[in-house]
Amino acid sequence: MSLKMGQATVVSEVDRIRMVGSALRKTGRPVAFVPLTTGVHAGHIALVRAARRIRGAVTVVALQEPRGEDVDLLRAEGVDVIWDYTPEKLWPHGRRITISPRDAADFPAGLEPDLSGELTLYLTLMMALSPTDVLIGEKDYELLLAIHHAVQDLHLGVRVQGVPAVRMPDGVVMSLRNTRVPEDKREDVAALSAALTAGAHAAEAGAEKVREVAAGVLEAAGVEPEYLELRGRDLGEPPAEGDARLLVAATIGGVRVIDNVGLPLGIGFTNIEEHEAKAELEREKQREQNQSPED
Repeated sequence: MSLKMGQATVVSEVDRIRMVGSALRKTGRPVAFVPLTTGVHAGHIALVRAARRIRGAVTVVALQEPRGEDVDLLRAEGVDVIWDYTPEKLWPHGRRITISPRDAADFPAGLEPDLSGELTLYLTLMMALSPTDVLIGEKDYELLLAIHHAVQDLHLGVRVQGVPAVRMPDGVVMSLRNTRVPEDKREDVAALSAALTAGAHAAEAGAEKVREVAAGVLEAAGVEPEYLELRGRDLGEPPAEGDARLLVAATIGGVRVIDNVGLPLGIGFTNIEEHEAKAELEREKQREQNQSPED
């Protein structure tokens, strides 16, 4: 089939998307893939724009039964292909295989209940298309990490890129799930992002202070979290100094809401440049020490 670049051509069959992926690979151009489930919002547009910034890339967005307005939005963003998929098309005999992260037990307590289902879905989409790059929002950090590990362990040869979450003016992360929270509970959702922000700004003081500050904001707002966890980038134990992740989940108005933020633990945002400069000097010294002396 012929494709008009930038026109958001809709492809509905798995066999066709495999043909599209194969044809694109033969051109030598990168294939930037944005796997979604339903609906398009500003957070998804951020993913698309990140994909479009990959030089020379063809942009493919997977979306379950896209509406006309979804197609119009993606076409306006210059998307090349929209893959209109359904679970029934992906698994005509039902989903008989499920992929689960081995270290899911080490993730925060109360982790997304269907992480294995989402991971299996996204890997199925990726293996059918065979893109060069896949872009996942950092809002779903556990899923992003699981996809990264799966791509490494299964040798899929795909670059996994995380894209920062898009937030609304009140700090609430853009999410279709968050729109289902009743309006009178909106402030409770905002309290989650406020707690993360406050905790992140206490990063210089160390892990204990980060937890204390974030927990204090939630307590003041009367929000009982399912979990409030400070972890390393790999969701293991947080480092004494370096990149960490503060994660929170709570059920608000009958909707399970999740959020997370990255922070420079033991360093603080105001000291990042100085810390990086010192680290670069140390790396330079190490390189010099590793070089053989000239005769």
